[in-house]
Amino acid sequence: MNESVKSKARPGATSDREEGGAFDPNFGADGLATCVTVDASSGDVLMVAHMNEAALRATLATGIVHYWSRSRGALWRKGDTSGQTQTLVEMRVDCDQDAFLAFVTVGGDGGACHTGRRSCFYRRVETVGETARLTFIEAPSANG
Repeated sequence: MNESVKSKARPGATSDREEGGAFDPNFGADGLATCVTVDASSGDVLMVAHMNEAALRATLATGIVHYWSRSRGALWRKGDTSGQTQTLVEMRVDCDQDAFLAFVTVGGDGGACHTGRRSCFYRRVETVGETARLTFIEAPSANG
């Protein structure tokens, strides 16, 4: 995002991207970076989605979280259709700046998942022997 000149890392030196103060997101070949979204008050993981540069810029400019919808191929402001808006409280980036962690407050009914649940991670994978099965740990909301 910053139009700064990157220095070449010396062998054995930590790169500026990892230890420097410049925000320089590293989007993949598809133009996307993963964003893990967390409820700022509870610490619960709500969802995982993707951002392109436009989604990241819109999020930082407005304080409302935007994503890139791979299925629709379009910029998506969370909550436009569901009412489940996500207001950014804090944004973090991982060590090589190719993944984001967004701490949010959730509007609407407090959910984040299109199934009507608070979190997209509503099933636990359990194994019995060599068989893996899913167990529901969160029922759909009355609105879902």
